[in-house]
Amino acid sequence: MTTKLNPEKINHSNTLQSSVYFVSLGCPKNLVDSQVMLGLLKSNKFQITEEAETADTIIINTCSFIDSAKKESIDTIFEMSRFREEGALKNLVVSGCMVQRYAKELEVEMPEVDLFIGTGEYHRVVELLQKKALGKLKTKTFVDIPTFIHTAETPRINTGLNHSAFLKISEGCVRNCSFCIIPELRGHKVRSRSVDSLVSEAKKLVSDGVKELNLVAQDLTHYGIDNNYNETLADLLRALVQIKDLHWIRLHYAYPDNFTDEVIDIIAKEEKIVKYLDMPIQYGDDKVLKLMNRRITTQQIRERIESLRKKCPEMVFRTNIIVGHPGETEESYQNTKQFLADLELDHVGVFKYSLEEGTPSFRLAEKIGSVPEEQSQKRYNELMELQQSISWKKNKAMVGKTIYVLVEGLSRESDLLLQGRWAGQAQEIDGVILINDGDAKVGEMVKVEITEALPYDLLGRIVP
Repeated sequence: MTTKLNPEKINHSNTLQSSVYFVSLGCPKNLVDSQVMLGLLKSNKFQITEEAETADTIIINTCSFIDSAKKESIDTIFEMSRFREEGALKNLVVSGCMVQRYAKELEVEMPEVDLFIGTGEYHRVVELLQKKALGKLKTKTFVDIPTFIHTAETPRINTGLNHSAFLKISEGCVRNCSFCIIPELRGHKVRSRSVDSLVSEAKKLVSDGVKELNLVAQDLTHYGIDNNYNETLADLLRALVQIKDLHWIRLHYAYPDNFTDEVIDIIAKEEKIVKYLDMPIQYGDDKVLKLMNRRITTQQIRERIESLRKKCPEMVFRTNIIVGHPGETEESYQNTKQFLADLELDHVGVFKYSLEEGTPSFRLAEKIGSVPEEQSQKRYNELMELQQSISWKKNKAMVGKTIYVLVEGLSRESDLLLQGRWAGQAQEIDGVILINDGDAKVGEMVKVEITEALPYDLLGRIVP
């Protein structure tokens, strides 16, 4: 995901040290880091610009989770480097996960980059730029074991639309899934923010117009594990629902094996917590789940989802499935296909396994071989077709219903339509509501009658 700034959200300073153009790549957690860097820069009198050719400093916050993300990051770096001759560029800065992972290689292969900043050093962006300007840097690469996590007092600019924001509640991961490099990039220890800090930041965001808070972390359910669960996800949710003028609280990346009954009860009870859960499952076969080092069985996943649906019949589920993991057989794939057909989850993202150096899955692939690309592609296509039929079926069941929709502006499809989301749709990753009858302002919550179902989107009209 490439994120650009909304220039209307930036208060420019009259006393400028440098003009900065910023590109944020990857996941929402990375986006929060980008917003913190922007806040630090602005508070230190750097000008933020939307014009890359006029900026003397360009910062690219990279992702390297899978091959396509690495390619996007590299392509973006080379694209931005041309402004050294075509624009005003003096400082090309690369930060984030790709730097944390490949710092030494990047320094050798990308001499055009002036500064490399890892995931544990991004809060030093102002200091490092200022020292570089004074000629006081002895190296241009800054990578360390990540320990930092921002607080409510750390400056942050919520880029994009006013009404929705991500709230990063912790950093780091202790799961060590065999296919995943994230603990190496973000830390093997969880670093949880306090409830007070999160509530304070949430209140600031809401005072600036935010109506929807999206809770993110590598794993929401491990929030507080570093403090022996003196503060838990349940404690945080109970505090956040008390915030006046906050309409929606959405949970992303809540793993099924550590999802407590207490949290389920809070979700069921509290109206502000949308009945939507982003629950990474990854696969539907026990043998492959074990190879992935997932600490749960398919039966336990079924039981967890049944429990959630029993207490929250309207619960909307999103998950991810990986096909082509080393050790996947035709039998395990068919088990997964049947698993998804049985569960009928609302939103499913399917990904082809990406070989990641330094992970147990990579070593397993070296030992037993990889699933052929054509086989992975075939399975990917089949699961996408299956999920499209499930999504369309669920969308058709929505026709005739009246639901609350958060209006986000003109449709990407046509200027004649408005676009918004209901509680069952998350920002960027799910479908949208297309409104073809009625008028509303961006950020307004309106009642919409659903008149037509599309495979992933819904069409409707505003009603009184």
